[in-house]
Amino acid sequence: MPADSDRDHAAPDVDGLGPTLPHTWRPLGVRIMAWALSICFGVVFAFAWFTLSPEVRAEFKLRHFITLVLLVAGGWATLYAVVRCKVTAYRDKVVIVNGYRRREYAWAQVVAVSMPPGAPWVTLDLSDGSSVGALAIQGADGRRAVEAVQQLRALATELTR
Repeated sequence: MPADSDRDHAAPDVDGLGPTLPHTWRPLGVRIMAWALSICFGVVFAFAWFTLSPEVRAEFKLRHFITLVLLVAGGWATLYAVVRCKVTAYRDKVVIVNGYRRREYAWAQVVAVSMPPGAPWVTLDLSDGSSVGALAIQGADGRRAVEAVQQLRALATELTR
């Protein structure tokens, strides 16, 4: 579903391609895993802290807390990088966000969209001979991923004519 700011630019599905453009795909399993890991680590850290004896807790210095905060921040930054992955299709381009890197390609640059059985994510083959993975469409998402690949492939075929 497009954001409110994108509604004016959304084109109706007049040519039967499937999704209304712009359309964004995001991984489901990864987002669930990120939330679950965040909650689990929070519970484990809290449990570990409160099961320490008062003498051991008193031994913690500022540098220990800084180290823990940096480790937690690094873990959250990594999870956020994975969670923010997305593929957004527009009429004139496709935008791929993998981690903290954003790439834009005109539809004319996209030669093929594939995700063979067992592949972890979809791959876009480009006209310059290179390829780019799109981590937003993950094979682990099952039928949802297959439908996303079919939609993206149909868009690439139709919009490169």
